[in-house]
Amino acid sequence: MPVGTRGAVRGLTAGDLVDVGAQIVLANTYHLWVRPGSDVIRDLGGLHVLMGWSGPILTDSGGYQVHSLREHVTLDETGARFRSPEDGAWRTLTPEGAVHIQEDLGVDVAMALDECIEWPAERARVEQSTKRTTRWLQRARDARRHPERTALFGIVQGGTYPDLRAAHAALLAEMDLDGIAIGGLSVGEDPASRLQATEIAAAELPTDRPRYLMGVGRPIDLVQSIERGVDVFDCVLPTRAGRHGQAWTPSGRRNLRNAAYARDPRPLDPSCPCVACTTLPRAALRHHAMVDEAVGKRLLTLHNLTYVFGLLRRVRRAILAGDEAAWTTLVAEAERATALARPEDAG
Repeated sequence: MPVGTRGAVRGLTAGDLVDVGAQIVLANTYHLWVRPGSDVIRDLGGLHVLMGWSGPILTDSGGYQVHSLREHVTLDETGARFRSPEDGAWRTLTPEGAVHIQEDLGVDVAMALDECIEWPAERARVEQSTKRTTRWLQRARDARRHPERTALFGIVQGGTYPDLRAAHAALLAEMDLDGIAIGGLSVGEDPASRLQATEIAAAELPTDRPRYLMGVGRPIDLVQSIERGVDVFDCVLPTRAGRHGQAWTPSGRRNLRNAAYARDPRPLDPSCPCVACTTLPRAALRHHAMVDEAVGKRLLTLHNLTYVFGLLRRVRRAILAGDEAAWTTLVAEAERATALARPEDAG
């Protein structure tokens, strides 16, 4: 899911998202609640109207902001009280309120409010926050007004403690939710610990509903997590990397700010059908990155999303065909695409 935090994937239109292969997008409950306000969006006709997007929309609950804005948050059993960095006002987000805001936004998938905590954290703190997440999920489920049109996903917590992860995933699997996310990761833990936590949680979750790993988006992380049973992802990395001059290609991640690309006449990726690769050489893309030109950010964002969705289509084909050789090739490519390429490397 490309991330449109405040109601737009930066620099792109809804038509661009269709062109690169997106089927569903993600937006942020907390930020849209603060500005322009969920009531404003509701009265406009919903978030689909604000975004100009006719496909499904998933909104996170605001739980990640409990972590990312923790210097501006006080937390208790009622919910999370935020002091907004935008206007300094205090706002309280409860599990019930998070569901109602998302219903007012008119989204297709709402996430239950959870407590996403820092890493590392002591076991007792992780256990306490995980139990609170469960209690909040039960309240969110009871608060739904429109279950027929807004799906509700719960979020597995448990830090990097294997037994806590497994137990929480098994508990949520019994709650008859529309889908279940694996949260509380990508907050500073090492990749091996994240993969272990993902595998442990996914093994406990129902296979007939989406299993969603939150905040993961590097090519190698996608492929390795799919191998462990994950179906859905979101991450700002493909778009953020593009805005900062980084391009993922089958031959490696290219930092176009490198001076070695200043006179490079080759296309970014000769095999890629995106507008960046079919119209401009690397030297031109580097120039746009160096002068902070908006068109350069847009082109590299389009490229990275085109690459990610192309990779995922090939992964899906390999899985459906049971093609182990193709799978091995894709894992190797994902490793290369994630690692920084040398400018002189072929491709």
